[in-house]
Amino acid sequence: MADPRSTRIGLIAGILWAVFVVFGGFRLGAGVFMPPPIALPGALIAPGLVLAAMVGRVAWLRLSDGSAEKLRFSRQILRDSVEQAVLAMLIWPFVAATLVGPLVLYMGLSFALTRLFYWYGHQRSDYLRIFGFAATFFPTVLAGVWALIVWL
Repeated sequence: MADPRSTRIGLIAGILWAVFVVFGGFRLGAGVFMPPPIALPGALIAPGLVLAAMVGRVAWLRLSDGSAEKLRFSRQILRDSVEQAVLAMLIWPFVAATLVGPLVLYMGLSFALTRLFYWYGHQRSDYLRIFGFAATFFPTVLAGVWALIVWL
């Protein structure tokens, strides 16, 4: 069970990270024309490579004599990361088409980095685990809501 203080700090830090990534990425990408068919593959490659590393870890533990506990944790991390990736694949195309294409590039790099924090934190730090979750989830949601408001 996570320490309530670590939970609060991790969530707040993740939300602040989301604001920085989304609004900072928008500002950096403003004025740069990059159509969604160009931006989206670039945005998804870094998260895809992190997921590939997670799949490799699960496969390694299944094929070797890895402990059942490590395998369970690795599967949970992979499952959680796939859930986040599905959200990204559903929301980012709309964000790229409605706001600016380069924004999703920054979101993709952020996704990959913060999933690594989540992965590392799952074994070693409640704060990093919660920060990694929040900093992956909230940029996608914030950008999606913002794009929907702009679109309406």
